[in-house]
Amino acid sequence: VQVAESGGGLVQAGGSLRLTCAASGFTVDIFAIGWFRQAPGKEREGVGCIKTTGTTLYADSVKDRFTISRDNAKNTVYLQMNSLKPEDTAVYYCAADLGVVVTSTSPYWGQGTQVTVSS
Repeated sequence: VQVAESGGGLVQAGGSLRLTCAASGFTVDIFAIGWFRQAPGKEREGVGCIKTTGTTLYADSVKDRFTISRDNAKNTVYLQMNSLKPEDTAVYYCAADLGVVVTSTSPYWGQGTQVTVSS
């Protein structure tokens, strides 16, 4: 079971980025997939997740700006980030779990992708 993030980069405040979490060794429709981020000097925090049912959950800090979606045919989960703010700057990780939701103790993690938002 592996997940790999891509799509990070440098963007100006107010801009958009779409991160991709590509899965291998399992199908994304039977795992919960979550997105986390870690800014320098801060603890890793949850951004949101998509359950096997397709239901999505978001942290208050990104609600109405970020959207998680799943493409079963491509075995991929996306994190669409709009109206980006400098405080969104972090390394973003995706994680997978056979449980209902993804937590910081979930077993499968990618290497992360850097997102930098300039003011």
